[in-house]
Amino acid sequence: MARSSRRQPSGGDSFAAFLAGFKRSEFRRGAEWTVQPVSAAQAQKPYTCPGCGGPIAVGIAHVVVWRADGILGDAADLAARRHWHTHCWKVY
Repeated sequence: MARSSRRQPSGGDSFAAFLAGFKRSEFRRGAEWTVQPVSAAQAQKPYTCPGCGGPIAVGIAHVVVWRADGILGDAADLAARRHWHTHCWKVY
């Protein structure tokens, strides 16, 4: 039988991924939001922060935020998710 060429994560890698991807709910400005941290290692694409308008470069830890209580449903809320600098989200 052929061996898989995929690298299996070690126990430490999967624990770090678990901690980095821990979602939580927050209430801001009268709405419920889902907030998911993105570690520096997971940040593979550049984004623009809606809080400050500045760039979030590849390799910069940040958070992804979307409405948890939107009236158009979960699919619309996920489609409208945005990447924020962690500090910009904290002061929003």
